[in-house]
Amino acid sequence: MEERVAVITGSGRGIGRAVAERYADAGVRVVIAEKDEAAGREAERDINARVGGRAAPGGPAPDGPAPDGPAPGPACFIRTDVSRPDDIDAMVAAAFERFGRIDVLVNNAGIGRSASPYDLTVDAWDEVIAVNLRGTFLCSRAVARVMRGRGGSIVNIASTRALMSEPNTEAYSASKGGIVALTHALAASLGHDGIRVNCISPGWICTGDYDALTDSDHSQHLSGRVGRPDDIARACLFLCDPANAFITGANLIVDGGMTRTMIYQE
Repeated sequence: MEERVAVITGSGRGIGRAVAERYADAGVRVVIAEKDEAAGREAERDINARVGGRAAPGGPAPDGPAPDGPAPGPACFIRTDVSRPDDIDAMVAAAFERFGRIDVLVNNAGIGRSASPYDLTVDAWDEVIAVNLRGTFLCSRAVARVMRGRGGSIVNIASTRALMSEPNTEAYSASKGGIVALTHALAASLGHDGIRVNCISPGWICTGDYDALTDSDHSQHLSGRVGRPDDIARACLFLCDPANAFITGANLIVDGGMTRTMIYQE
């Protein structure tokens, strides 16, 4: 994976941040495509410090960029709102201008809006679909145009909510189900260009205080524990590894076996 370039959306915190960190650890140059500027800048700074400030191809020397210039090292923050098509195009253009290539895209950015289907507004529905589903498609298309002819790997972060639901999650569940279907459709369309497309459906991944979880939380999983962001990051690395080029159009469920557990209430 060394010297490859990965664009990771929503990578200022949570799962996306963990993915960016693990990719940087593996020698990958990472583009932190994040809407929240403070979170994106922090991720850029911390990741570059974490890996020792390796200089990026075409970037400035590690001994100091201009105050408003790109940061030294393998991580580069580009503010991106994936609900805005112009932001996506500008981000991909800037990433390609800096690094000269894009090998991996991880579509992680997502939001949720919980409301009764009787009360869910059209605006809230449209917002979730625009970020989660449309954003995944537009980012994939924009990056595929750069990958075309060279090949690459796209990983979409879906959810086990595409397969099972709690009440009042219609917009989120629909968007994640759409991502699963979009994944195999893109795999069929982009395969002849050497672009593989897969998705990961995380289950319960704790992005907060792991120590606050209870024994009951952990015991709901066949694995005996709630998931961590690193569990998803390692799955992304697996799917993007060129050695696994036979895998495309797949939905990898990473949930500790929770969706395979039959639960009967006494």
